[in-house]
Amino acid sequence: MEVVIYWTDFAKQELQEIFDYYIENASLRVAQNLVEGIIEESLRLVKQPEIGQEEDLLTDFDYAYRYLIYKNYKIIYMIDFNRNVVEIHDVFDTRQNPIKIIRKK
Repeated sequence: MEVVIYWTDFAKQELQEIFDYYIENASLRVAQNLVEGIIEESLRLVKQPEIGQEEDLLTDFDYAYRYLIYKNYKIIYMIDFNRNVVEIHDVFDTRQNPIKIIRKK
């Protein structure tokens, strides 16, 4: 079963912040490679949406959130089987305090 990947505004904003940070602190090339890598990793979900592990820190929500890891980032998503959609809700830097993952999405 193939699904469509949808990035929420919050996830797009987080991706933009990652990009901006690496342009300022590294280089355009590093920023582009990192963001492209995160997006490429998310494309694995098209054919295998359940490949990610469930996110234990987000179990109090209505949906079962899952995640993929790319370098130091968790790509947090949920699957809507009724619509055949994977919604990416967040790109979380794992070097932060894990409790920060529980924030408004």
